[in-house]
Amino acid sequence: MGKRAARLALSLAGLAAITLAAHSISANPTTVGFFYLLLVLVLASTWGFLEAAVTSIAATLTINFYFLPPVGTFTIEDPQNWVALFSFLATSLIASRLSTEVKRRALDAIERQQDIERLYTFSRAILLISNLESFPAQLVRKLQEIFQFDAAVLYEHRAGEFYRAGPSDLEGLDERLREAAAHGTTYSDVQSNRIVTAIHLGTEPIASLAIQGARMPDSVLQGIANLMAIGLERARAQDLAHQIEAARQSERLRTTIIDAMAHEFKTPLTSIKAATTSLLDNPDQPVESRRELLKIADEEADHLKNLIEDVVEMAQLDTAYIKIQPEPSKMSEVVSDVVGSMQTEIDKRPIEIDAKEQLRTSAMDRRLIKLALKQLIDNALKYSYPQTPLSIRIYDSDGTVTVEITNRGQAISAEEQSRIFDRFYRSPAVQKKIPGTGLGLTIAQSIVRAHQGGLTVISRAGETTFRMTLPAQIKGGAS
Repeated sequence: MGKRAARLALSLAGLAAITLAAHSISANPTTVGFFYLLLVLVLASTWGFLEAAVTSIAATLTINFYFLPPVGTFTIEDPQNWVALFSFLATSLIASRLSTEVKRRALDAIERQQDIERLYTFSRAILLISNLESFPAQLVRKLQEIFQFDAAVLYEHRAGEFYRAGPSDLEGLDERLREAAAHGTTYSDVQSNRIVTAIHLGTEPIASLAIQGARMPDSVLQGIANLMAIGLERARAQDLAHQIEAARQSERLRTTIIDAMAHEFKTPLTSIKAATTSLLDNPDQPVESRRELLKIADEEADHLKNLIEDVVEMAQLDTAYIKIQPEPSKMSEVVSDVVGSMQTEIDKRPIEIDAKEQLRTSAMDRRLIKLALKQLIDNALKYSYPQTPLSIRIYDSDGTVTVEITNRGQAISAEEQSRIFDRFYRSPAVQKKIPGTGLGLTIAQSIVRAHQGGLTVISRAGETTFRMTLPAQIKGGAS
């Protein structure tokens, strides 16, 4: 209130200064009106409509009193001056409103841009959360830090646990959090700037979130809830991967793998749902934002398609008999197709492909060889140091075509090199750090053997190379 009073006082002081200057140079009413209008526009764009409106009215009275005859009274003799005076007042008020509206929209655009940047930063932070601490605890802490909330509480319905972050405490909301997670309800306390919202996975509420701090649009809050759902589902998928390891080589293994794959499907589906929901809730958002959301939905749809294809292939390869359908193909083209389909997994990692020596067309089952290469590249990405490049070399030699995939990471011991192709085997050193099932290399080796080729590994400190060798011609069609 004190700040607004000071602004009004400064506005009227500016009006008085213009009036004094106009008197000193004997300016005519038209010139004075232009100066007053300029002052009103500056006030509207700087402070707001109230200050500009008060100044407009004061300027109208000042022109009447000091510059329109008879000077020194609020009486106007000439009817034309009445028209001019009211035209000035109307013009200044309309201009003030328009200028204030432009300022408001500019500020809204800046806030929306900041919200989008925070949502993007939060989505990246979810991918970088480590396994050293409880995933939900890190998730809510990242949310509070990025959006600078006074307090944030995440309630996970499955575990029945509360996770808190922020300098302030959100007390008295535990019951509302449980209710929101159970029934998908929302609660808002405008006075305390508190809100409780449900976190959905599809149509099912799986958790709830309470935040305290600056108010935000519903679309941003929905975006946060969708990203939280993605994060929690990612953690759930990792937990299921650990369950697979614990249940491997048991009767429950197949059921657990199918469950994990189902959750893998939900992650891209949740991203697609988040993008389409944002588009439907905000059809008038900037073109760049809409294009980015459509790009996310398109990429995740491709990711989902690849997951389904992989699941079908794995189910078919989980047998002792693999039937291949060879066709003339260039290995360099097959490798290029696989790398192009794995851009989400590669995520800006440098990939160096050397195929200058690979000229011969070979007989291979492109579909199966692509699956084998994908397993090998995915393995190289998982077990190499972050940001280090992957090298893929392709060459012909003595009636064979060879692909070497090299990554920069810890060496594989001689003992483990003899076991890494075993079904479900995973090194004890990485079991709790890197999710996996221990099936990828087994599948790749089965496919290579079906082609009457060989798959070997060479590893030393800082560098590991998987070498896949296939004959140029295949005798028969199955293995």
